[in-house]
Amino acid sequence: MSYKTILLNKENYIGTISMNRPEELNTFSSQMAADLNSALLEMDSDPEIRVIVIKGEGRAFSAGIDLSEFEGKSYCELVEWVKPINNITLTISKIKKPVIASAHKFAVANGVALVAGADLAIVSDDTKFGTTAVNIGLFCMGPAATLIQNIGRKKTLELLLTGDMIDAEEAVRIGLVNYAVPKEQLEEKTMELAAKIASKSPTAVQIGKSSFYEIADLEYAKALDFVSQHFASLCATEEAKIGYNAFKEKKTITW
Repeated sequence: MSYKTILLNKENYIGTISMNRPEELNTFSSQMAADLNSALLEMDSDPEIRVIVIKGEGRAFSAGIDLSEFEGKSYCELVEWVKPINNITLTISKIKKPVIASAHKFAVANGVALVAGADLAIVSDDTKFGTTAVNIGLFCMGPAATLIQNIGRKKTLELLLTGDMIDAEEAVRIGLVNYAVPKEQLEEKTMELAAKIASKSPTAVQIGKSSFYEIADLEYAKALDFVSQHFASLCATEEAKIGYNAFKEKKTITW
């Protein structure tokens, strides 16, 4: 499938989606939202891809929603406009394969939501993050739903209500991202992390990710019951048997 606003690459079981609106700082247009959602689903169904990386071309990862599409829409049109943009992080949570956000310079509004909504995130140490819509009379409601799941109620509200930017060090501290690295090492470190995950049993990783998202909002007892069933299902797979036998025989596995 061809896309207008993103670039795709596939190598060594790693699929890369590059947001490609550099002149607009990779702001989310309707087209880019549709392209991203479709590309995620396409890569999830590709047997030659085990891990997905999302990055941004040009000067920044993403500066949020493309507000040039904001004008002249009715309420119903605005709902239909914004829903696919917010649904990108929902798509990430539903697909089987792990998604890593690789961000640089700025991840603002829905850009920071994409970082928060990715399964893992690695960023350059000069990256700034913020939910800045309140500064222009709007509010980052979509990003709020994703951020509260990652950094908690108080910190999410502080960012939403002040519109303040935070740096990469603070993003690591509050659990928004996993790693912040020198900008010249971002590509290398991202691919290193992706390759490490891609080297694991694809079945274990994909069932494990699905299980993780299923239990995230369950009561504790229900979560334990659910993972018991999921773990039993995993143990019955051929890959689990291969892995267990290799463990017993002290052999190295190449999946």
